[in-house]
Amino acid sequence: MARQERAIRTRRAVVEAAAAVFAERGYTAATIAEILERAGVTKGALYFHFDSKEALARGVINAQISDDYWVPRELKLQEWVDIGMTLAHRIPKEVILLAGIRLSADIQGRSLFGSAWPAWTELVTDKLVEAKERGEVLPHVTPRETAECFLGAWIGTQFMSEVVADWTDLNDRISVLYNHVLPAIATPAALIRLDTAPDRGARVVEEVERRRLEPPVPTEA
Repeated sequence: MARQERAIRTRRAVVEAAAAVFAERGYTAATIAEILERAGVTKGALYFHFDSKEALARGVINAQISDDYWVPRELKLQEWVDIGMTLAHRIPKEVILLAGIRLSADIQGRSLFGSAWPAWTELVTDKLVEAKERGEVLPHVTPRETAECFLGAWIGTQFMSEVVADWTDLNDRISVLYNHVLPAIATPAALIRLDTAPDRGARVVEEVERRRLEPPVPTEA
């Protein structure tokens, strides 16, 4: 068990170090030597988990996609909103997310290690399917098409925020994006209940982190 836990910690350290180097230098300029120095591990430890720089990039991209930072809600459309708002809040603060976006935008490298966007598209599509099944989405909406259209707009919005304001206004821009898109897809009854405020992502992240500190609820024997 101790060996397994040590291996998990080592893998995490390597992924975080790779993410930091990819975020700072890009995929092409990044080197295994830099990643080893940043991670503080041996070459053997790194290659035990990842056999190439391409595999490291895939590991960083795959590490982005998790359900750690949104909470089940009565409205599935709110969960859909929370995905985009929490991501906007976290990108400037979390190097794995930042590196994942940089890698996904790397035209030369994408053929080697792929992109995060297909996985994000599936996640966003699934939330819209659930919302439509619950009657929260207008009948004309096609979840896959809406997901792809929205993600394209989200990516463009975060890129503009990076260029113009170094992400300092990303929460506000993504809030505005949702406020423009939602009236076209949400039923009136769902729309009036949705929270798209710029600080929504921060509040959801705070809620998740608070829940992690709560003791587990005992189960009946």
